[in-house]
Amino acid sequence: MLSLALRLGWRNLWRNGKRTAITAAAIAFGTFVMIASGALMLGLVRQWVDNATNLATGEAQLHAPRYLAERSFYQTLPDAAGALRAAAAASVPAAARAYGFGLVSRGSKSAGASFWGVDPAVERATFDLPRQLQRGSYLPDLPAGPAPEGARPLVLGAKLARSLDAEVGAEIIAVVQAGDGSLGNELFRVVGVLKTAGETIDRSAAIVRRDDFALLFAAPGVVHEVAFHSRGRIPPEQLAGRLGDAALAGGELRTWRQLLPMLSDLEQVTTSALVVMGLIFFLAAGLGVLNTMLMATYERIREFGVQKALGTTPGRILLDVATEAWLLGGLASVPGGLLGTLLAAYLQAHGLDMSRFASSFSASGVAIDPVWQASLSGPVVVVPVLAMWGVTVLAALYPAFKAARIQAVRAMAHH
Repeated sequence: MLSLALRLGWRNLWRNGKRTAITAAAIAFGTFVMIASGALMLGLVRQWVDNATNLATGEAQLHAPRYLAERSFYQTLPDAAGALRAAAAASVPAAARAYGFGLVSRGSKSAGASFWGVDPAVERATFDLPRQLQRGSYLPDLPAGPAPEGARPLVLGAKLARSLDAEVGAEIIAVVQAGDGSLGNELFRVVGVLKTAGETIDRSAAIVRRDDFALLFAAPGVVHEVAFHSRGRIPPEQLAGRLGDAALAGGELRTWRQLLPMLSDLEQVTTSALVVMGLIFFLAAGLGVLNTMLMATYERIREFGVQKALGTTPGRILLDVATEAWLLGGLASVPGGLLGTLLAAYLQAHGLDMSRFASSFSASGVAIDPVWQASLSGPVVVVPVLAMWGVTVLAALYPAFKAARIQAVRAMAHH
């Protein structure tokens, strides 16, 4: 019975080849666009998140309870060393940092800066920011013995370096209010300038080694933040459980979604926009199929009447029309899905270069590579194909029910 329905459905599908071809092309185009655009948008979202987490933020951060609200130099972590030991025991890469604000100047130019005290070796092993250099190099590792005299190494954000007109090798004077209330000042030499990495980093970041930070701010051993980054191995929400409560005693652990709420909202809005766009394409395809099947049903009213007069059941007529729509959906959505997958694979490998419109992009303060790469996965391909195929069959049910309920005498008298 099913094989007969398939043969009849295929034959009926091509009674009006032009109409079938137009409808199939519309379904195929919708499937193609959904896969290609979906992969590109999901790739863009992943790029936002990866840039935010991989550069410096990490998947979660530990701070003193009121530090993020007040940004007070004195809101330090009481047991940063314990948190680092717990992270090492749980095989979660982590980096300790100290932050302070001050003034940097070169010649007659000066600007406010946010000083980062970091361990260069740990940062290189855990995050990507040390490799995002426009020119120069990242900080050398901490010296094994006492720090040498003379200018100390410094890495500047892109906009801060431009404000100071500072190139690699330029000497920078830093003036800050030290932790003991005194006036701290040191001479630094620029060893590197970062690429565009986000508005906050670009505008104010002045990255120094933790030993040099301690000397500048008269605050040995101070730590304001421990950033954890497993590069996707451990979901951020599970980090607290992996580290243990003892490691977090006296501090608050926040995931990147809590640290960057605007980026998290932007991710959700983008995903919702993709769903809405899909619904629009599915609705358009469904209306096209509905129109096609209604016209096909109207043209075959007398044929359906003869079938019913010969004893064909309503269920069989319903099956024949639904099978015709099923064949139409497969004929259109599968090739459309194949073409969309090929384009998405190309965009994943080579990306879509938007640098002709702007040299850099940012969203919620996070820099985005101007070459947008798609993210191809099974659901990105399978969901549009099956959804479009299913919409095609669902749209044909109304004409199928009308054909199944037709009265034989009135149908045979139809002209």
